[in-house]
Amino acid sequence: MSKKQKGLNPELESAVERLLQEVMADPEASLTDKCKVIDRMVNIEKLKQKLSDEEWGSGFSNSDDDDE
Repeated sequence: MSKKQKGLNPELESAVERLLQEVMADPEASLTDKCKVIDRMVNIEKLKQKLSDEEWGSGFSNSDDDDE
């Protein structure tokens, strides 16, 4: 069994980019449709940041209680 590749699928990323361009250029597209595509693009950007930042989320394991 092959090991799963880390990172984003470039085909998926380019498909969402094309979809974003098409939906934004479509005068018949609803605001809901536009927001859904924008949300998908934002989620891809968040995933790219998560993958590129080794310390992403590491603060959750630290105990920084300010109550003391």
